[in-house]
This record gives sequence, C-alpha cells and structure tokens, in this order.
Amino acid sequence: MLFTSSAFFIFLCITFAIYWITASCKNNKWSRIVLLLSSYIFYGWWDWRFLILIFISSGADFLIGRYLFKVTKKKNRRILLLLSIGINIGILFFFKYFHFFIDSFIKVTGIHFSENSWNSLNIILPIGISFYTFQTLSYTIDIFNRKIEPTKSALTFFTFVAFFPQLVAGPIERAKRLIPQFEKQPAFSFEQASSGLKLMLWGFFKKMVIADQLSKIVDVVFSSPEQFNSLGLLLIIFMFGFQIYCDFSGYSDIAIGTARLFGIELMINFRTPYFSVSFRDFWHRWHISLSTWFRDYIYIPLDGNQGKSIKWVRNILLTFVISGLWHGANITFLIWGFVHGILYIAEHHLSPLIKLRQKIKTTLGWIITFTLVNFSWLFFRADSWSQIKLFLHQIFINKKYSVSEFVLSLKNSGDLYDVAKILIFILPFFILIEIIIGKNTFDLLLKDSPKIYRWAFYYLLILAILFLGVLHSAPQFIYFQF
Repeated sequence: MLFTSSAFFIFLCITFAIYWITASCKNNKWSRIVLLLSSYIFYGWWDWRFLILIFISSGADFLIGRYLFKVTKKKNRRILLLLSIGINIGILFFFKYFHFFIDSFIKVTGIHFSENSWNSLNIILPIGISFYTFQTLSYTIDIFNRKIEPTKSALTFFTFVAFFPQLVAGPIERAKRLIPQFEKQPAFSFEQASSGLKLMLWGFFKKMVIADQLSKIVDVVFSSPEQFNSLGLLLIIFMFGFQIYCDFSGYSDIAIGTARLFGIELMINFRTPYFSVSFRDFWHRWHISLSTWFRDYIYIPLDGNQGKSIKWVRNILLTFVISGLWHGANITFLIWGFVHGILYIAEHHLSPLIKLRQKIKTTLGWIITFTLVNFSWLFFRADSWSQIKLFLHQIFINKKYSVSEFVLSLKNSGDLYDVAKILIFILPFFILIEIIIGKNTFDLLLKDSPKIYRWAFYYLLILAILFLGVLHSAPQFIYFQF
C-alpha cells in the first residue's frame, strides 16, 4: 500500500479512529492489537506471502531474545546470537542476493547450471525486507551485549517489527527507543498529531511534486543516455540527487508524521544533508538510522577507530562496501559504497593539510561535498557497469557542453517544459525552505508566525500537490526496492 494512494488515506483514517477508541481502555493491549493487525494488512496489501517471512523473523528473534537474556554461559549465548543472525541474514540472502552471487560465481568460474537448477528460480524480493531485518537483528544483538532486556510481550515485539509507518523503508528503529512507547498507555496529544500532519504534508510535497516529477525526466535520460550531451548527463545526475533525497526523505517525513498520529515518535532520518560541509558531516545527516546502525553493529565491532591507520582504512572501506551491498544485489551499489569510502578516507587525511581560513574552508568543503556526493549518485542509479562507463565517456571524453544541443535533446524527448518548470520554480522554492529549516524539522517552520501566514503556506503546499504533483500512476518510493 503506497503512502500516496487513496487506499492508504482510507486505511489511515479507519486505523486512526479504531486505535484511539481502543486506547481509551485501561488495558493498552487492544490498541497494540489494532496496530499489529493494521500493520499486517498494510504489508500484506502488496503480497500476503510476505507476511510469512516477517512472522518467521519476528517469532524467531522474540524466542531467541528471551533465552539469550537468561543464558549465562558465553558459548551458549554466542550460539543463540549466531542462530538469530543466521535466520535473518539467511532469509535476506536468499531473497535478495541469491541470484547475484550465483551469477557472480558463474562469471568467475565459468560453470553453468542446467535450466531446471536453482539459477532458474523466480525469487520475488519482499518489500522492506532489509529494513525490518536490521531492526529485529539489532534487538538480539543489544540483548547479547546486555544493553536492553527482552520484552515479555510477543504482541509488543511483533508490533515493534511490523509497525506500518516505518516498516517498508524505515527509519530503522531500535528496541530501546520504540518498544517502551508501545508498552505505555496511549494518550492523545493534539500538538503531536498536528506536527505529524504538517510533517506528512511536507513529505507528500517532496515526494509527489519534486521526486515524482524528476523521476519522469531522469528515467528517460537513463534509458537512452547516448542521446544527450555531456551537459545533459551531468545535469540529470544532479537532478537524480534531488530526486532520491526528496523521495526518501519524503517517505521518512510521512512515516514520522503518521507515527505521531498514534502517539509514537520515530527518529529523525534526514537533516538537510546537502548542506553538509564534509563527507563525515554528510553521513551524520543522510539516512541517519542506517548510518548509525552500521556504525554500532559493523564499524565499532571491527574496532572502529582503534588500531593503526591501515586498520582504520580497512574498517571504513568494509563498512561502506557492506552499506552499498545492503542497498541491492548489483555491482553498481558496491562501487557506490567503495567510492564513498575512498572519499571519506581521503577527506580524513587531506583536510588537516589544507590551511585556509575557517569560513573559506567551510565554503570550499560544502562545494566539494555537494559536487562529489551528487556525482557519485551515478554509480547508485546506473543499471550496470557498462552504463556507468557510457556516462563517464560522454561526460569526460566527448566533452560536449553545448546548451543549445542539450535544449534540443530535451525538446525532442518532450521533457523541456518539465525541466524548465522544475529548475525555475520548484527546486528554488524547495531549496529556500530547506535553508530556513536548517537542521530542524519542517513542523517547527513558521511555528511562531501568525496563524494566517502558517495556513496560507500549508494551503500553498496542498495546491502545489494537487496541480503540480504526479497524482496518477505515481512511481513507488525508490527505497522500496531495498
């Protein structure tokens, strides 16, 4: 069920009403039952078979977590943890990476399998499997490290894993933060619900007006890059940078806002990352729930900053490459992760050597970070290594930067009007709001302004969604594929 569909609007209204009716009961078990059942309906809307996997993952980690906390013998505790990791990563590997590694094995060894063997399996990738797998894995790892105690309620844990606002594409929550919110007695807050609706509105604007409009242009160019000159390909790479940011942060805003309607606070996942002044700063602002997950469960267990410089370089590269692989079973994601790792390491070693005034260094840092982060989206968006090479050849070898030629290409493809509309009106408006927001969240924007200004602005966003947004045949969120 897409957030941008009419079915979701009806679903949300019904769930909201029933939840707060049941929340008035002394026992908050009924409100949790409503959240769990509605979450399963939401997830099963795509394919009911997906529910089997999330049920297996939830059930296994709930039971393992209970035993893991009771067991004191170190060897037995490790076995239980490995069992949890094996079940979750095993399911994730089969559905997401099986064909990738089989195909890689065939290319390396030259060994081919018969038509009826496993390489002909038609495996469907369950939506959101990477997100809820990491969320439930963090639960057992935290119990193993004695950071949390397991919940005694299966209902609470299953709701924690399946909570529908953030189930499909995050934020990836931790049990320590989210489970206590499900266990306490719900209390409706008009202020919290109001801030949630404002955040949802901004999320819908980013998704439907910016990301979906950009999607139409970006998809056309990436389907036939040979028809566009160097200027066009460079521009489209940066346009994809805005597309993926508005698409994913838009989803996060809608998810956080929706959760607030039920009295639940999810973690902020983005803090205006394109204003970052370094790659380190960028990864503190972009997909925060995932970057902190990799920091806590991959980077730090590898000894993090401990050890010699070569060991730190290994840890950084390994963390970024695994992060790339998390995004998908394609060599392009591995390259994207590796590139970010190299840039992060280069910045760490070169930045202290650059002696400039702080203001100049900060400005230069922003220009470099913004340029390289956005250009690296080429490796993320490209379908294959051959497409990456085609882009690089067109941009750096052909070097055709004629504006008139690019405009003619857009005119021939029918995208000239859409590009002009986005570059002249939509993106400047969005960037201005992002500057005003800073590191805060949208719901705090205009908080102390007169009511008439606030409502005029909200109605402006609603009109923009209705008249400029992609309302019919809207593409799904980019991160659904991960």
